[in-house]
Amino acid sequence: MTSVKKRMWQVDFVSLRLFVAVCEETSIAQAAEREHIVASAVSKRIADIEETIGTPLLLRQRSGVSPTPAGEALLQHARALLRSVEKMQAEMSEYAIGVRGHIQIHASISAIVEFLPDDISAFLKQHDNIKIDLEERVSTQVIRTVEENSAAVGVCWDFADTRDLQVFPYKSDRLMAVVHPDHPLAQRETLTFEETLEFDQVGQHPDSMMNLFLRRVAAKSGKLVVNRIHVTTFEAALRIVKANLGLSIIPAEAIQPYQAALGLRFIPLSDPWAHRRFVICLRDYEALPMPSRLFVDFLRSTSPP
Repeated sequence: MTSVKKRMWQVDFVSLRLFVAVCEETSIAQAAEREHIVASAVSKRIADIEETIGTPLLLRQRSGVSPTPAGEALLQHARALLRSVEKMQAEMSEYAIGVRGHIQIHASISAIVEFLPDDISAFLKQHDNIKIDLEERVSTQVIRTVEENSAAVGVCWDFADTRDLQVFPYKSDRLMAVVHPDHPLAQRETLTFEETLEFDQVGQHPDSMMNLFLRRVAAKSGKLVVNRIHVTTFEAALRIVKANLGLSIIPAEAIQPYQAALGLRFIPLSDPWAHRRFVICLRDYEALPMPSRLFVDFLRSTSPP
């Protein structure tokens, strides 16, 4: 019996870039034009990959080309690898012009809207040769990206399951019910969350930690949160409340910039859990590069005792 021995495919970033271009353009000729290379060279590189791995990557039709299932898998990996290479090149270029550290931070929208940018600004005034990239994620994504090493530092609500990550206390906020002045609850001085459940609400993103948490709290009282509208920003929620289309549960700290302008009623929730706490999460403090450790130390120093 004859055994077939396949060559190990050596990843070639030029070929990957050309393959991505072909998939995006759905045409070898157009991809070649985009990448400033002759079409025959593009075809040869893709054919070489197909021969080495032993399966077709493209369906070639009169109307153009499209990826096979194997091609779809390669396309996802290729895009991720090329993004990583571009990020690496950009970071190395920054070191050449004086940057001495780079920190990737993922944080929940509440942390970004309420306090994190001010702390980042204060930190960078002390360390102007460090660059910080900040990206918004829902809390569950913050945890996952830190676990997967896509971010060195995460900031999220402590309601999220941080699993095996190290966590340090950060800031806190207070949830309030925001209602139109004509709303039946508008004259109340305080409210319980259960009392708000009798009315339509403007909810955060369906996958957000806030949305998940409020649904759980409602379920414990045998009720449902009736979110007629979902939004992704607190400002959008306030605009919808101003149109008297529902009430919304929003942190007091996120409301302050809009409080005078919108003419809405902001009513504190009396529930004990309405006082939320945020945490800094990371894989291993001792293993952090020095710039990231300095940043974590700075954030911890801003936290109330």
